[in-house]
Amino acid sequence: MNIKPIAYFHSPLTSKFGLPRQSGLADDLVGRIVLESEYRREEAVRGLEQFDYLWLIWEFSGNPHEQQGLTVRPPRLGGNERVGVFASRSPFRPNRLGLSCVYINKVEMTEKEGPVIYVKGADLMDGTPIYDIKPYVTYADSHPEARSGFVDQTTWEPLKVVLPEEMAALFSDEEQKGLRQVLAQDPRPRYHDDAERVYGMPFAGKDVRFRVEDGVLTVVEIHQ
Repeated sequence: MNIKPIAYFHSPLTSKFGLPRQSGLADDLVGRIVLESEYRREEAVRGLEQFDYLWLIWEFSGNPHEQQGLTVRPPRLGGNERVGVFASRSPFRPNRLGLSCVYINKVEMTEKEGPVIYVKGADLMDGTPIYDIKPYVTYADSHPEARSGFVDQTTWEPLKVVLPEEMAALFSDEEQKGLRQVLAQDPRPRYHDDAERVYGMPFAGKDVRFRVEDGVLTVVEIHQ
């Protein structure tokens, strides 16, 4: 079976660094799904406004390397303990396919791009190819009592984010909400814990630089 993108994702996050590690963790982060030309018709999304969530099947296009081995090191386990690739959501997979559940913010008909789907909470970087879109249905997709393996056995707390007012003013209200949530998820590799190190993350066309110490992430610079 040959597959090709039916859409591309557009986001203020233009690199892998800073991406939420799962969908829904930064639920104010807004992105756009723009369909390819052959699907840019109203009938392709007819009825979509009756759903709250979508499943996206997409490609880990930011990981061009071949998969190495059958085990991976999930960030939730500190980046040191290994589990089987099929017992994880690692982006390093045999077929590099991702699966994300995102909230439908709105569907907007445009003259240039046809129906554009605005979503919240995606963990996709800008330019990600999307191979399919399916509606989320609670009777089949929701299993609130299900076990979640090692995720149930580990605890994690979001960081407190300090974003000075003069730097926050460089972003729209929508962008600022998304940025705060992304930073609270701690974009650093899990094995990094250097309070003096300054990290840089592209967001909405700007370079956001920050430090982390004792559970507090402080934005120290923003380069335009």
